[in-house]
Amino acid sequence: MSRDYKTLADRKNEYLAYEGHEVITWCAGCGNYGIQKALERAMVLEGVLPNNALFCYDIGCHGNGSDKIGKEGIYTIHGLHGRVISVAAGAAVANPQMKVIAEGGDGGTMSEGINHLIHAVRSDYPMMFILHNNENYGLTTGQASACTRKERPMNGSPDGVASEPMNVCDFVLGLNPSFVARSFSGDIKHMTDTLRAGLQHKGFAFIEIMQVCPTYNRQTPQKWYLERTNYLKHTPKTIESARKAAKDLTNKISYGILYQDKKLPNYMDRLANRNDIKTTPRDEVKRFNIKGLIKKFE
Repeated sequence: MSRDYKTLADRKNEYLAYEGHEVITWCAGCGNYGIQKALERAMVLEGVLPNNALFCYDIGCHGNGSDKIGKEGIYTIHGLHGRVISVAAGAAVANPQMKVIAEGGDGGTMSEGINHLIHAVRSDYPMMFILHNNENYGLTTGQASACTRKERPMNGSPDGVASEPMNVCDFVLGLNPSFVARSFSGDIKHMTDTLRAGLQHKGFAFIEIMQVCPTYNRQTPQKWYLERTNYLKHTPKTIESARKAAKDLTNKISYGILYQDKKLPNYMDRLANRNDIKTTPRDEVKRFNIKGLIKKFE
């Protein structure tokens, strides 16, 4: 997908097209700033023009970026809490030629919307999903999520969380995925490279980004993550070895592409009834005169 640019100005102009007019209002030091910039860079470096992409945002702090990315010609959807994957999947199936990117938080994704995540991985829809994991419900002032670490005091659970946290990548790796990766909001270059790999993948690209939350989750600041960084030199070849790499979330957190199966057919490739069809479902939508049908019920 990489584009051959005639001049540096061409690339700069495309990058500026992803820069919005609105003032970004995330908390100072929030990991969303870095994630948004890395995504903008990845889109430009992969040569994805703004009018050939659809950005789908869930409810959550990250969702405040839905009206901050891009100027004219940018398509965005701000969905219902936990439902962004189903909206994005519908768009990706309707028009596989459009690059569809969905984003959600650990709260909405791993609780309200976990069923949508499971079946998106199972179906291998042609889209990329970015999970913002700041280990809490930040938008509603710091309640514990399914990913909040055990015994950590949070709003709504001041005595500490009683349950073990979910390891998101390990969970997804148990669903026979085609692409799973993890990055860190404090490393824009690594996020950019990881997101580029996700954009190149033809199926459901799942990317977890471990994200700092300076307001409601101060026990794991940027320094905490940097001291536990483990960049993978090679992509694990099997799901078993990938799960082994993904396990540690306390002492040595692995970042990189944890697993990828480039040969696994995605959802559209599995539909035998569309093997010889060159158009997209979007192209096949037609207008029908239903006056005759209505008259039958008059």
